[in-house]
Amino acid sequence: MKKSLLILSLGVFMVSNNVLAAENIAVVDLQKIVSNSGQVKQLKQEHEKKMEELNKIIVNARGEISNTTDNAKILQLEEKYTNEFNAKKAALEKDYSNRLNAIEKSIKDEIAKKAQQDHYDYVFAKSVMLYGGKDITNDIKVK
Repeated sequence: MKKSLLILSLGVFMVSNNVLAAENIAVVDLQKIVSNSGQVKQLKQEHEKKMEELNKIIVNARGEISNTTDNAKILQLEEKYTNEFNAKKAALEKDYSNRLNAIEKSIKDEIAKKAQQDHYDYVFAKSVMLYGGKDITNDIKVK
């Protein structure tokens, strides 16, 4: 019984191994694609500028609060600036996330387009593939 089970599992392994060998597999270096993307670079620059604007809110708040001696007025200003900061930060993060998701979708679409053009059965991230597959990273053109 053990011997027949071993032979059967060995046969299944050999068949599945032969099937995979017949597949057309590609790999892509997603980190390289993202780091070379002009859209991602532009998004990061814009995000940094907007973060500087958020820092200006903090600087203005500190200045105005330090010039105030009335405790009730200080609490009112702290609440005002905290609400303003949190609202702008939430809007900034939402916008950043939406735009990043759109860029990610365009990268995936380009990879899918290349896979269909060159008849790849599978495309894996290079980081998860230990061996094999044709590297198509340089063939993926994103803005």
